[in-house]
Amino acid sequence: MRKSLLLLPLALASCAPLQQAVQVPTVQVENIYLRSLSLPTGLQPAAANVTLRLKVGNPNPVAMRMANVAANLIIDGSNVGNVNLPNVNLPARGETIQLAEVSIPVTIPTATSFLKVARGQQVSYRLDGSFTADFGPLGQPTFGPFTLSQGVWKQAPILPF
Repeated sequence: MRKSLLLLPLALASCAPLQQAVQVPTVQVENIYLRSLSLPTGLQPAAANVTLRLKVGNPNPVAMRMANVAANLIIDGSNVGNVNLPNVNLPARGETIQLAEVSIPVTIPTATSFLKVARGQQVSYRLDGSFTADFGPLGQPTFGPFTLSQGVWKQAPILPF
């Protein structure tokens, strides 16, 4: 046990250069689409079903696996829900497209924003989060939190009123 405690600072110190040597992958929202907006029924709360099409890029010269991408979806300044992408494999200096299907409870503070989207009106969005890279025996460092992507969300209306 004592030997393990003596090696711990060495192991932790070895992770610092790894985080500095790795360029941070990029996450870009290509599209957000509100598929449906449901009213509360019985025990089921109102929900917004959203699909995010994300382009995840790897600027590094070696392929890598992101064990997890975890982000908060923020619409018009309100945190509305979580987006989690496990096991994203990235080619060296390449990109991959990931779809995230998210069911978000609609609350009183977020209802206005989802109604705007459902009516075809514009809202601002932001994805704030972090990711954990998997470097096998070298460890799984976490990068972030930071803003992964941001922009404006506007789609064709899905509600007639």
